[in-house]
Amino acid sequence: MTQYHAPTRDMQFLLHDVLRLSDADLPGHADLDRAFTQAILDAAGALARDVLAPLNAVGDREGCVLENGIVRTPSGFWAAFQAMKDGGWTGLDCDPDYGGQGMPYVLGLATGEMFVAANMAFNMYQGLTHGAYSAIHAHGTDEQKRTYLPKMVACEWTGTMNLTEPHCGTDLGMLRTRAEPQEDGSYLLSGQKIFISAGDHDLSDNVIHLVLAKAPGGGEGTRGISLFIVPKFLVNPDGSLGARNSVSVGALEHKMGIHGNATCVMNFDGARGWLLGDLHKGMRAMFTMMNEARLGVGLQGYAVAEAAYQNAVLYAKERLQGRAVTGAQNPAGPADPLIVHPDIRRALMDQKSFLEGARALAFWAAHLIDRARHGDEAAEGLVSLLTPVIKGFLTDKGFEGTVQAQQVFGGHGYIEEYGMSQFVRDARIAMIYEGANGVQALDLVGRKLAQDGGRHVMAFFDMVKSFIRENEGNAALKGDFLDPLKAASKDLQAAAMFFMERAMKNPDDALAGSFDFMHLFGHAALGFMWARMAAAAQAALDGGTGERDFLETKLATGRYYMQRQLPMTGTHLARIRSGADPVMALAADRF
Repeated sequence: MTQYHAPTRDMQFLLHDVLRLSDADLPGHADLDRAFTQAILDAAGALARDVLAPLNAVGDREGCVLENGIVRTPSGFWAAFQAMKDGGWTGLDCDPDYGGQGMPYVLGLATGEMFVAANMAFNMYQGLTHGAYSAIHAHGTDEQKRTYLPKMVACEWTGTMNLTEPHCGTDLGMLRTRAEPQEDGSYLLSGQKIFISAGDHDLSDNVIHLVLAKAPGGGEGTRGISLFIVPKFLVNPDGSLGARNSVSVGALEHKMGIHGNATCVMNFDGARGWLLGDLHKGMRAMFTMMNEARLGVGLQGYAVAEAAYQNAVLYAKERLQGRAVTGAQNPAGPADPLIVHPDIRRALMDQKSFLEGARALAFWAAHLIDRARHGDEAAEGLVSLLTPVIKGFLTDKGFEGTVQAQQVFGGHGYIEEYGMSQFVRDARIAMIYEGANGVQALDLVGRKLAQDGGRHVMAFFDMVKSFIRENEGNAALKGDFLDPLKAASKDLQAAAMFFMERAMKNPDDALAGSFDFMHLFGHAALGFMWARMAAAAQAALDGGTGERDFLETKLATGRYYMQRQLPMTGTHLARIRSGADPVMALAADRF
């Protein structure tokens, strides 16, 4: 059985030494001292370790079952979900007006990382509910909020998002689900949706579907799409559950991974629903949920890799194999542990340096969301720019990390009983759903770079420049961190300039380089995070505060990333500058 232990020390370092959470000029943040956040992280970590992680293999082995129209979740999931609800974890960062605890989003993300790492498939039931809650909270009427949000915050009712149809995925303008208006103000929805995560299950009393559909009078493409609230059970005026709605599960998908989550084909046969937000403006409302989901999937990318890495480290320290080339390190035993070998160290350092940088980027983005919620438009714009990078880069590299962790196990990594196969299979979906990573790259280059006249990407460049300028007198940082960061930032700026110069003449030049740009941006962003972490660690060392071993390890890990990973920005820039010609050279019939 695999193990998981929440990296709370690293999380505390980010919250208090890097982000300086309690010093932030945001309501309620002054009370978030180290003791307070440590208590939250420790409690969440215990739930993840003792309750969720032991069910990870169970969910993978048993999967979900559709019986007579009812979806059964794996053994132990119901009790674990009750424990999650009883602990208040489902509403940690939700509005207190609807039963939430009102904590910052960054704390919700920190606990979410633990729950995902322990059991990704299980956490999706509450994760999708949080996204649906956010959409209703942002766009719902007062009556809709009163009706649905208290139950969803408590996860007595769970939520879903229904976008994809059999004939269309990303191209939502092609969807066929129809909504017919009724005299009482409701709509009757008819159509089929596929790939609906947590579409139905036995963990909650009701499932609140948010469904994209076309109502009469809308324009072509996405302009004619509206968003509707379609409950599994209709809700009576007094809040009690009424009749079963005309929505049903047609089938459960048989998937490569995340077997513990019910991925459903949903049939809407004249199901009654209510408009959420403005008529024919459904994409605006849905993007509230989609953007949160994309950040959540980015978190999945590195959280599963964290769990895989922890188990790879344990195996590398225990498995005896060969002798160190510099001399026996375990002379009393028949062989040395795997961890003495440089190539194993390389694989583990690749994982460790990515994971800690990815966590920092995700925590920073969450902190920006907290700022945006309090009216900081610059923070909101920066999060919008970073969202496709977080979703695409962190899931690509996270999957790569799970494969590296599996490789450390050698042949045992391919055997199901060791658990590494599940990490690989579960992590793979994160590169696909909530917008495949190629689509994220197109969104980044095609929309986000030019958004608001390019103001947000320029703000990122200015942040990096300001950080380098403020710290260039620190000899401990300059050669190891600031100089590599400066080179990576220049590569990113050069790539953006290439697109500006070439995109209008030949759009394929930009689109052919979009994937490389997303990864270039991802490396530059992690380089920035590592430079910020290095500055915080060095300051703590110089001030004699903190744990010396932890801080020195942090600096050594950061140097590895800056020396071994960050130079990839040059490779990505070279690919971008090659333009579209090598990509588009072959006619379609030559493939």
